Amino acid sequence: MGQTGMSSAAIDDKPFLARAWTLWGSALIHGVSQIFFQINGFTGLLILAAFFTEDWRMPVLVVLGSLASSAGGRLMGESAIRVQQGFQGFCGALVGAATFAALGGQGAAYPIAIVGGLLCGPVTWGVHWLFTHQPLAPLRLPSTTAPFCLVATVILVATPWLHVHAPLELAGDSRPEAFFESLLTNISQVVLVDSVWGGALILLALFVAHWKVGLAAIIGSTIGSLAAIFLHLSLQNTANGLTGYSGVLTSIAFAVVFVRGTWTPWLLAVIGAAVTAVVTLLMEQVVGPTYTWPYILSTWAGLIFVDLVPGLRRAL
Repeated sequence: MGQTGMSSAAIDDKPFLARAWTLWGSALIHGVSQIFFQINGFTGLLILAAFFTEDWRMPVLVVLGSLASSAGGRLMGESAIRVQQGFQGFCGALVGAATFAALGGQGAAYPIAIVGGLLCGPVTWGVHWLFTHQPLAPLRLPSTTAPFCLVATVILVATPWLHVHAPLELAGDSRPEAFFESLLTNISQVVLVDSVWGGALILLALFVAHWKVGLAAIIGSTIGSLAAIFLHLSLQNTANGLTGYSGVLTSIAFAVVFVRGTWTPWLLAVIGAAVTAVVTLLMEQVVGPTYTWPYILSTWAGLIFVDLVPGLRRAL
């Protein structure tokens, strides 16, 4: 997936400022694009632009969280090339977005986003250690966005007096356009943005990365919205993308990232997105945001299923 970065030796041969930009500039842009499993600078820039459709302060927190997360990963011993490719930055970027969603743009949000981003380093290391040692090592599960969910939950629980609650736009059950809005807001809500235009920018970013990534996002979004209607969820949540965003990630994960094959990855993407919709419904019974847990749990279960079924093959 994505582009191939330069070697650590090539980075070290550059002047200091060029080295700093190569490492941290790339870490930031790729950290944002890695939210959707991509190593692509243009994709990262377009996704970063999508945050502006919510509020100009949101991308500031995303940048702070992503850079802090990359720094935390570097401090935990992650290689410069892995940091440059964004593998340590995407969870921090999401923590920055979640911080804005919970705290808004108040002053306290900025140091909290930085601390939360730094925490993603050791938390990512801990989750990776857990999955590479017995008894979980044989399952070969990726940590994916679990560190983000854990850190964001800690921030949410630890700062109740700072929470802000922006009112959602009301959507009546008779609004047929709610379904079509959801096809884009499902995509934008992956990064906690409630915006049709934000979703359009991110979808464009995914097609810039590869047509398969964009198509998988559309499939996951459509199935998420159809499942929400089938499960008799309100059009309010459907229109705002709150029931379909995890299915977008699940669909991309199976169709493009984790499974080999021609048609089997796409079939698993469809099934995975549908399962994710049910998991989302069940998890909504829990008080508080579920973040990307429905995607994480569905993907973990799906990867275990792939290993158990003859003829199915893991890509990673």
